[in-house]
Amino acid sequence: MILPNRIAGVRIPDSQLAREATELAHACSEPTIFNHVVRTYVFAELAAQKLDVRHDLEVLYVASVLHDLGLTERFAADERFEVDGADAARTFLLERGVDVARTALIWDAIALHTTVGIADRKEPEVALVHLGTQLDVVGVTVKSSQMHVRDLPSEALEEILTVLPRLGIQQALGDAVGRLLVKKPHTAYFTFATDIARRHVPNFREPSYYESLKMGCFRD
Repeated sequence: MILPNRIAGVRIPDSQLAREATELAHACSEPTIFNHVVRTYVFAELAAQKLDVRHDLEVLYVASVLHDLGLTERFAADERFEVDGADAARTFLLERGVDVARTALIWDAIALHTTVGIADRKEPEVALVHLGTQLDVVGVTVKSSQMHVRDLPSEALEEILTVLPRLGIQQALGDAVGRLLVKKPHTAYFTFATDIARRHVPNFREPSYYESLKMGCFRD
């Protein structure tokens, strides 16, 4: 898969690692998801420029394009899809000799990309993947004072969506997560995916906080 050198002024890394990450994401993802993960990087980099955040461009790119590996048939395993994706990315990176520290940073960025209130307090690359994902899926960060897609020049947004059309990404993500939750509904407990599980998993019921206490072995 060959991407343009730049999208909306954002440089697309062209290292061997970046190219191989792109090829992996493209090979195992539906077009809707592939476009989403690349747009996540573009939005993340635009957010970094707006917020004047220094970061490792290659780490941000690789974490962005691999952040939904856990939604693919090839890499879906038994954990939350974010963790499955992070584990798959870690294997990919270690097989290519990426050092442990950068690998751990990418693991965190992928595993935490849906985790509001924590990801944005972590290292810049972790926070930026989180922000880029939010900007692409809903168009605004949770801390909306930080960034909204309307902050972008209209021509930049038009270029992004022309090169990487959305193809119904919001519905596609919900359906992809829902298909996984039918097989492993417990991975939705106490996460954003609870609402998706209620729509996709027959008779889904998440235990309450107090019910979960009763499942344990302590009785205060």
